[in-house]
Amino acid sequence: MTKSNLHALSQPESEHDPLHDLIRQGARKLIAEAVDTELAALLAQCADKKTPEGQQAVVRNGHLPERTIQTGVGDIPVQVPKVRDRNGSGIKFNSQLLPPYLKRAKSLDELIPWLYLRGVSSGDFQEALTALVGEQADGLSANTVSRLKARWLDEHKAWQRQDLSQKRYVYWWADGVYSKVRMDSRLCLLVIVGVTEHGRKELVAVEDGHRESEASWLELLRDLKHRNLGGAPKLAVGDGALGFWNALSKAFPETVHQRCWVHKTANVLDKLPKSMQPKVKSALHDVYGAPSRAEAQAAFDNTLTRFGDKYPKAMDCLRKDREELLAFYDFPAAHWIHLRTTNPIESTFATVRLRTKKTRGCGSRETTLAMVFKLMQTAQNNWKRIKGFQLLELVINNVQFRDGEQVKDQSDRNAA
Repeated sequence: MTKSNLHALSQPESEHDPLHDLIRQGARKLIAEAVDTELAALLAQCADKKTPEGQQAVVRNGHLPERTIQTGVGDIPVQVPKVRDRNGSGIKFNSQLLPPYLKRAKSLDELIPWLYLRGVSSGDFQEALTALVGEQADGLSANTVSRLKARWLDEHKAWQRQDLSQKRYVYWWADGVYSKVRMDSRLCLLVIVGVTEHGRKELVAVEDGHRESEASWLELLRDLKHRNLGGAPKLAVGDGALGFWNALSKAFPETVHQRCWVHKTANVLDKLPKSMQPKVKSALHDVYGAPSRAEAQAAFDNTLTRFGDKYPKAMDCLRKDREELLAFYDFPAAHWIHLRTTNPIESTFATVRLRTKKTRGCGSRETTLAMVFKLMQTAQNNWKRIKGFQLLELVINNVQFRDGEQVKDQSDRNAA
């Protein structure tokens, strides 16, 4: 949203808006009634308290000075009543609805970081919020935004230290994503998203690392183990970066490796002339779309034969990860759509890239990391359970699958 558009939105159609005034008056009345209800409850609790003369000990005693609360319908004047304790026992009235420190509605406190995460820069907040709540947005400065962002740093640090003993992840998606926030060097974000035993996707880790090095990934994985992660994932999906796979083999040697077909397809096509890319892409689709490993192997061989002589570099790129590209066939067929690519990370980072493009200044690594954490945590609320999540218990219990189907008898196991 441009500044000119924000300015246009903030212009009232007339000097006074009767509907807006009516809403504010109604809000003020409702708030006053709610606070009076709170006070009545306190007076009822103290009804049996009497002075030596037999009078009521706790009684109303006027109001505190009027103040305003910023809300989505503008500033609302409020007055909190006081009580008098005639026995001097220290009874006071503290409204839960309007505590002394409250300056704005919680919805506005939540709106500010939401706008920032969606791409509104700190310098544009004044106009953005004026367009939403009117001229009463004067107190919502860039400094206010900075204080709210500081909470994310604390939340991320606490999340990094949480105990994982109650967590059990069946599958992982892992990727290294580079932030384009301008700093001395580009920030590499090491991200892991996992599938719980109940089929829900969760953010497992988001850390900064030195590129996608083995040392950085190994440090992250060892930290997860140190925090008592409940067992190794059965399968991990990632691109061809060796750093993650080498680290995974050291930290969780029992985890099966599955290469991402989206990354592999992009790498293969990059080594081909544009005129040939559609044909090879279609051939690759025939490989990972095959209903069984045998048919996938046949399609794989056919692709290497058709294009190997003319485009050896592209086919060598495909050939070297053959087994890792077909690992998903040993897991339930309902899960294949989730296991062939790192899409859960890639799709989420579309929002992350929108925000980092809007960050014009030089952000610190810590702030950028916390911002990405909040973005992904927000996205997590909309993640759906994977298909066929009921089969995850079988995967956890090491039940064998062949071509997506459960191996039930010994002859099938021997064939597998």
